[in-house]
Amino acid sequence: MPFITEDFLLHNETAKRLYRSYAEEQPIFDYHCHLPPKDLAENRRFKNLFEIWLEGDHYKWRAMRANGVAERYCTGDAAPYEKFLAWAKTVPDTLRNPLYHWTHLELKRYFGIDELLNENSARRIWNHTEEQLKQFSAQDIVRKFNVKVICTTDDPAEPLTYQEQMKELPFKVFPAFRPDGALKTGDPSKFNAWVDKLAATANVTVEDLSSLLDALKKRHDDFHQHGCRLSDHGLDYCLAEECSEAEARAIFAKVRAGRSVSFFDSEKFASYLMLFFGQLDAARGWTKQLHLGAYRNANTRLVKSLGDNTGFDSIGDWPQAAPLLRYLDRLDVNGQLPKIIVYNVNPADNYAFATLIGNFQDGSCAGKLQFGSGWWFLDQKEAIQWQLNALSNCGLLARFVGMLTDSRSFMSYPRHEYFRRVLCNLLGQEMENGELPDDQELVGGMIRNICFGNAEKYFQLPIA
Repeated sequence: MPFITEDFLLHNETAKRLYRSYAEEQPIFDYHCHLPPKDLAENRRFKNLFEIWLEGDHYKWRAMRANGVAERYCTGDAAPYEKFLAWAKTVPDTLRNPLYHWTHLELKRYFGIDELLNENSARRIWNHTEEQLKQFSAQDIVRKFNVKVICTTDDPAEPLTYQEQMKELPFKVFPAFRPDGALKTGDPSKFNAWVDKLAATANVTVEDLSSLLDALKKRHDDFHQHGCRLSDHGLDYCLAEECSEAEARAIFAKVRAGRSVSFFDSEKFASYLMLFFGQLDAARGWTKQLHLGAYRNANTRLVKSLGDNTGFDSIGDWPQAAPLLRYLDRLDVNGQLPKIIVYNVNPADNYAFATLIGNFQDGSCAGKLQFGSGWWFLDQKEAIQWQLNALSNCGLLARFVGMLTDSRSFMSYPRHEYFRRVLCNLLGQEMENGELPDDQELVGGMIRNICFGNAEKYFQLPIA
């Protein structure tokens, strides 16, 4: 019997009916991912499973390292098949890690493979997939999984080179505005290099705070013209220190001159810019995304050797609620609070996040503030349920905008199926327990909206 069956993760009859009738056929609205626009625009073809599956996957690298695999088979100079074989040898030891589920779900959905991946099956699976990969490209994958909308994650200091090339695709691809470089004054040389790049892209001379804001607004306008309606920030915690314009101007001038500033001044300057970004988003009717709580690049030695985003990150434990509430309140007091999604990576903060969004729902639209789906370390079955339960108990699950991919890999689209199965199993069991009405259209209609309809209405992207 295959591992990934039709009833995978569906443990009651009601869940099976809900999934088949209301979730399975819904399109995907991928409103946050890290897919490379270049790969989409140029319709990249992948030669083998290393390129499409292992090339930048730090989830797999972390598991391989934990299994005693040498770094040359993760990020090093080993041949592609050698790296794949090292991963195949690791897979049997990922039992109960979500990687075991994802690995076999992806092999099944992309290649029709039911065989378990291990050292013995590795060569057969490599050869089989190598032949199949010749038949489809990046754009073929997007069509295969019925993806209607993709929002990539883009640095405003970089030009939107590939957006024009994708206007005629049968699915829509939009940029999302991610200006994290503007907040990082802690390293003057890196910060000034980023500002110089921003200035060149915006065709603006950045000499002072005013011209920096002009450059950022110009890029915000450019993104809007390319269909962007979302911004995004990856932060340890929300930045909400008091900072006057005069203070921000002085801090910027000091860093622009190549001089170091204190940690507190760096936080004040970033707080000033976060208010500015919130005002821009509110004026344009955008949605702001706040990804909070990840402790990034914890291993100094290996990050110095291998670079960022190589798998040395974990859950942080900073206080989250107080600064986030201050930030939301300051925008709201001035009538400049945009639609906002807050994503939490520490499950200890789930109920804080689920309750604080309720303080700023103002009736202007349903679910104006959202408690976002489980992400990074919390995008597996158990943590998906935690997020769904916290949101249900403290807010309105019916208004939830659902799952995102949050991945750099074109192999990750079954994550939406995974989420949908978990959602249907949870609600189906409660229907069978008598905790929800035995009304399939009532509950199923909510599932359908969570899968696609809510996101389509909420983000107001120009997809017609």
